Amino acid sequence: MAQAPRSPRSPRSPRSSRSPRENSRDRGQREENEVVDKLVHINRVAKVVKGGRRFSFAALVVVGDGRGRVGFGSGKAREVPEAIRKAAEQAKRTMVRVPLREGRTLHHDVQGRYGAGKVILRAAPPGTGIIAGGPMRAVFETMGVQDVVAKSIGSSNPHNMIKATFAALDNCNSPRSVATRRGLKVGDIVSRRTGGAVEARE
Repeated sequence: MAQAPRSPRSPRSPRSSRSPRENSRDRGQREENEVVDKLVHINRVAKVVKGGRRFSFAALVVVGDGRGRVGFGSGKAREVPEAIRKAAEQAKRTMVRVPLREGRTLHHDVQGRYGAGKVILRAAPPGTGIIAGGPMRAVFETMGVQDVVAKSIGSSNPHNMIKATFAALDNCNSPRSVATRRGLKVGDIVSRRTGGAVEARE
């Protein structure tokens, strides 16, 4: 009995040989797609020249990935879209990572100051929401904070408020970093914090 002829094997597809540079480029494009930007303030600036006045626009933009990374930037151009694009690019280059408790709020209360701007940021229990006004709300929304109480007691200038908020966020520390600095365990830091809260409540 004659056997049926075997079908020829299909050639194996060669493995995709992609360089690490291409992989990092794709990763960077993916991160840029996940970044959310918010326009905080836009100002029209006039420059007096011989023929009259030339108008340009200055934009202040906040960007974040919703998982603890946030940055801000300012841009100036003759047109509004170009000014916003410049500000967003600068904000992406200056993004910083802020440690969050349970991915929703700050680890502790903190104050920040820049020039005449002064802000107070306080951690909040679940369900509080973002209690903040104007520029500070844009920072927390893009950063991914869900519960926080913030108050500005200084200048109402958006640039000063944003820079004071970032100065406060720079002072935020996680229990892991504090434990590493003091040579302790994370459980010791957290237990002390909860114990102090219980004592204060009593």
